Amino acid sequence: MPTNITFTNIDIKFTLLHKKELRSWLNLCARHEGKFLEEIAYNFCSDDFLLKMNKQYLNKDYYTDVITFDYCEELRKHKLRGDIFISIERVKENAMEYGVSMQVELLRVMAHGILHLCGYTDKSKKTVAQMSRAENRCLRRFYRKPL
Repeated sequence: MPTNITFTNIDIKFTLLHKKELRSWLNLCARHEGKFLEEIAYNFCSDDFLLKMNKQYLNKDYYTDVITFDYCEELRKHKLRGDIFISIERVKENAMEYGVSMQVELLRVMAHGILHLCGYTDKSKKTVAQMSRAENRCLRRFYRKPL
């Protein structure tokens, strides 16, 4: 099944390396959940851009690292389509806060967006823990394959 995963910078300068490997890994993460990536757009942006989106679309007034818009059709829920917006500034700050590399934190957030499309939520302690375990499974899959 062909996949269309795009990577775009909105209002920042950012260089994403290893796009081919990332596409393969993201597909692997989705397949593990019984899903297929049909059309996914990763949009890298600033904190301010994502804050405006958070206010406008989600009525939330705080910085976040990722917002996912799910365009999956109900009858084709196994084929994932969506836009994933990631604040690179927030990813960098979170990496420092959690004591991990920028790459690890970026991978975690990229997987987080895909997992939302797979049906995971993070609205309660229980679902946050489930999401975290799924993110860790995705990260383990990535690091089994050298870049």
